[in-house]
Amino acid sequence: MNEHPHVIEEESPMTDRAVARWAGMRTVVAILAGAVVLVLGGVWLANATDRARSVDEAPKTTAAQKSRAAGQESQVEVDDADSREVPGVRDCGVGEPVPEPTIITLDCSTAGRVASGIQWDRYTAAGADGSGVVQVSSGAAGAAAGKSFPARLRLFGPKEVDGLVAFTALEVTYTGATPKGEHTEVFPIA
Repeated sequence: MNEHPHVIEEESPMTDRAVARWAGMRTVVAILAGAVVLVLGGVWLANATDRARSVDEAPKTTAAQKSRAAGQESQVEVDDADSREVPGVRDCGVGEPVPEPTIITLDCSTAGRVASGIQWDRYTAAGADGSGVVQVSSGAAGAAAGKSFPARLRLFGPKEVDGLVAFTALEVTYTGATPKGEHTEVFPIA
């Protein structure tokens, strides 16, 4: 029937070897791809955990910020004359107003959102402008927990509160992604 039986016999083993070799290569590639996915996923999760830990470990009051910066554990005294000239910020409406804070708690009920790493471009008696990062902890309901969001910050509404001048509101304008979909939020801080 077959005029060239030896041709079929030679092609069959070659085809089987090529198929086996191809299947082996696909298996190796699949294993390498799975390992890369696991490594990248681990790095991503580790960074998310670090960001959430930063929010949890951040001092919750501006007085604590100042005492940590000075290497002290006690409450920092604020000179009344200085605080009357330039308004400060009372963290969650408590304590002495601190001028140019580097951390401001935005969600006082849960401390789930904190503006941190704040650098002020302008800080005057009328208002202040700067930039920082809004960190959302895992305890924040309805937001993207464990993430950080770059933002522009604006303090305004200076008023006398408990005999000292303090800013009463903070406007946060996100420069990229947002925790809840709103690009601008205003928080009462007095």
